[in-house]
Amino acid sequence: MRQQLDQLASRHGLAHVTTQARRGVWGGLAALAILQLLGGWQLHASGQIGLMPIAVRLLPLVLFLPPIITRRPRGHVMLAFVSLLYIVQGLMIAQLPGRLAWGTLETLAALILFVSAAAYARWRRQQLTG
Repeated sequence: MRQQLDQLASRHGLAHVTTQARRGVWGGLAALAILQLLGGWQLHASGQIGLMPIAVRLLPLVLFLPPIITRRPRGHVMLAFVSLLYIVQGLMIAQLPGRLAWGTLETLAALILFVSAAAYARWRRQQLTG
């Protein structure tokens, strides 16, 4: 994957791919947060859970807002690792009866976040040391 990222950066320019990766991070983060809110709200409305589990599912995403806003590569690397938990959660939800589409959406959003955050961290680090 490292070679593909380097080829992409050399083909399109480091500034361009870094900007695109940042957009992917914001898009993946927003999609994942919305899915967490809607999924939790659905369960809350059906009386299966309270409001606290919704907050617990959103808390890791909210905690990474400062490093994302300040464009810190290390924060993006940690966000990539945390997004792996959401990928696993999405895969588990997809196994539930009638929840395949919801689990697939969550998995895809988390996968976009993972790839974008990892790529951004790599390219941003290259920009800073460059």
